[in-house]
Parts: sequence; C-alpha cells; structure tokens
Amino acid sequence: MKTHDEMVATWMKDQKFKDEYDALKDEFTLFDEIIKARKRAGLTQAEIAHRMGTKAPAVARIEAGGGSKHHSPSIATLRRYAEAIGCRLEIKFAPK
Repeated sequence: MKTHDEMVATWMKDQKFKDEYDALKDEFTLFDEIIKARKRAGLTQAEIAHRMGTKAPAVARIEAGGGSKHHSPSIATLRRYAEAIGCRLEIKFAPK
C-alpha cells in the first residue's frame, strides 16, 4: 500500500490535479499550522474544545478545513482557537 506522500507524488504528475492542489496551497498551509500549534501546545482536540466552550467535533472540523467548497473558520473562531492553545492569532500579507 502506498503512503499518502507517495499517492500525492503520483497524482501530481496529472496537470489538472496539480493545478487544483496548488490552488489550495494556502488553505493546506493554514490547517497544517493549526495542527502543528495544537501539537506544540500538547493538547488534544477535546481539551481545546473544552477551553473554547465547544465540542471536540467542532475542533476537528476547524483542523480538517476541507478546501474552498466547505466553510472555512472565521477569524473570530481562529482567534478563540489560538487563545485556547496559549497563542495569539497573527495574520500577514506577504508580497508575491
């Protein structure tokens, strides 16, 4: 069985897939950062949910993202998540 990275490498050979994948790069980066921050904080989704005053499935949805066809978390939600893991939300615009 192929690993996730091996499957993605195979799919990236298809230009249409690559274009769609590249179009979601910023969203993938955001959700990767969310998960890395939680792991650095040493917290579970359930612990973050408790701190945010919500339930673990809501935190799972925040971390899963889902691409442009799904609802992305609001800045207010991201701010609450950041506070729950002992961080502050920082948003920047970077030149191309």
